[in-house]
Amino acid sequence: MALLLGLLIFSFLTTAILIVPFINLLYKLRFQRGQQRTRDAFGKLTPIFNRFHSAKAGTPVGGGLLVMIVVAILFSIVFPLIRFVGVPITEVYPLRDEVNILFFTFIAFGLLGLYDDFMKFFGVDKKFFGLRLRHKFVIQWILALIVALLLYVNLKIDILNIPFVGVFKLGWWYVPFAAFTIVAFTNAFNITDGLDGLATGLLMIALFGFWVISASILDTPLSVFLTLWLGALIAFLYFNVYPARIFLGDVGALAFGATLAVVGLLLGKILALVVIGGLFVIEITSSLLQLTYKRFYGRKLFPVAPAHLWLQHIGWEEPKIVTRAWLGGIMLAIFGVWLAVI
Repeated sequence: MALLLGLLIFSFLTTAILIVPFINLLYKLRFQRGQQRTRDAFGKLTPIFNRFHSAKAGTPVGGGLLVMIVVAILFSIVFPLIRFVGVPITEVYPLRDEVNILFFTFIAFGLLGLYDDFMKFFGVDKKFFGLRLRHKFVIQWILALIVALLLYVNLKIDILNIPFVGVFKLGWWYVPFAAFTIVAFTNAFNITDGLDGLATGLLMIALFGFWVISASILDTPLSVFLTLWLGALIAFLYFNVYPARIFLGDVGALAFGATLAVVGLLLGKILALVVIGGLFVIEITSSLLQLTYKRFYGRKLFPVAPAHLWLQHIGWEEPKIVTRAWLGGIMLAIFGVWLAVI
């Protein structure tokens, strides 16, 4: 545990040193949020969303890329080093396969988000080079199916463990189940990433929960990965809280949501994933209900969605929403960890 805490501090300090120069670089590259003219899944403008987010124009976007780079480089240096000096390594799965799955998810979904960010912020014509919503969704499913196959074939994971109910062997059905979980959390995180510090803070809380679980089952590679990710994320969050000086961008939102799901799948704690990530689930559920109702009935179910935007709409201030969401996330994380260890 002392080693992990030291690595968390090291990752935090590394990111803290790099983030201000990185923000300045984003300004120079003009990688900044423009005036909001966001559209929903039906291609219609979302005036309520754009009204609340117009003040965020000009803020640099792409902080998720820095977090990804720091975690990837530090892991590639630190993990071989701790093995070399003789620190005991305990593995739940074959080391190479587990690490490959984690970083394939982290990097592949991040690159998809980075491409979308690049095309969006530099005004590239979507007709020729950009990705429409349905295209991104298809690519997410392709990547998620690849990850799910690796979990099933390479790591031999094919069970679903539900506390108080039992263990269910899914066989090949595990592949579509795992892929759905990954796609769902990818988009849930992306939807939640709408207020300063909201998604990042909830992710930090969730990762602390999974960090405890991974340490309890002695999965050293996963524990080290989560440690480095947490350290970098805390440093980023310092600059992401209200008023944010930098945003994750799709590069971070897609990578972090997908990887959070994979961490839950690797730990075999799907119910804990749903509970610990409960506020992400609420956010995407509110959006799906809104879209479904509009498609079938031609009108809105809620005045606005997702849930955090509805709270803004009824008069809650942004810091109040975020702070109370964090408190809810803490209690859900405690409950999820309890479910995972009983």
